[in-house]
Amino acid sequence: MKIAFIGLGNMGGGMAANLVKAGHEVRAFDLADAALTAAREKGCATFAAASEACKGVDAVVSMLPNGGIVKAVYADSVFGHAPAGAVLIDCSTIDVATAREVAALAETEGYAMVDAPVSGGIAAADAGTLTFMVGGSANAFRRAEEVLACMGKAVIHAGDAGNGQAAKICNNMLLGIHMIGTAEAFAMAQKLGLDPQTFFDISSVSSGQCWSMTSYCPVPGVGPKTPADNDYQGGFATALMLKDLKLAMEAAATAGMAPRIGAKAAELYEAFDAAGNGTRDFSAIITDY
Repeated sequence: MKIAFIGLGNMGGGMAANLVKAGHEVRAFDLADAALTAAREKGCATFAAASEACKGVDAVVSMLPNGGIVKAVYADSVFGHAPAGAVLIDCSTIDVATAREVAALAETEGYAMVDAPVSGGIAAADAGTLTFMVGGSANAFRRAEEVLACMGKAVIHAGDAGNGQAAKICNNMLLGIHMIGTAEAFAMAQKLGLDPQTFFDISSVSSGQCWSMTSYCPVPGVGPKTPADNDYQGGFATALMLKDLKLAMEAAATAGMAPRIGAKAAELYEAFDAAGNGTRDFSAIITDY
């Protein structure tokens, strides 16, 4: 299968490489020369324009920073350049409204399209173990699933267009809430004189256990290896967590809901980001205590 891949950053680079490993012909584009060089080293053909990468392909995959860029790239470089039979797969994390708008535009142009944001982070993107939450018609999902399965361990149909984004931001709002709670619990345990490993051994098999504790512990040297063991480098950056929390608050407002704990999590991560921690893993919020 010929696949155009637009956006070769920390996530997209590994994802495109896994499509090559699966035997697909990947036609890649990114604005950064370094990203294009890395893609070539991993077996991708690279192009000077996204529209050129889209010529003659069976599928287009994108991993882009925000909704405005997604809308512009599809309008300017994908629609009318990719063959009408190509399936369009946007893996960016963007606002629900824009995801639905771009999908509707794609339909008017004769394309099948899904929004397929991911969970798993850079390590999972490189390892091909991402989880994809997919919004779109049943037909579009079936066509996209073959491509997505090459890059992930789970591909789940969330419903109509935009529902992939809805699932992603709800999931990451919960993740942000859990991480703050986990950090507070560890900080409190230590201040009460409880050894972090002992607290982990107890809570990880008790009612307080959650993924942020058992799989992504924010305390160095406790539990499986995490960014905490690398001075909070790598993983999922605080700035990206804040982006997702803001998207969640925007989506909630359009749905007539006012999240209370989610809003507090967004407030805490906004302050942590403003203090110069945007590039650190989001679990570094424990250092605020």
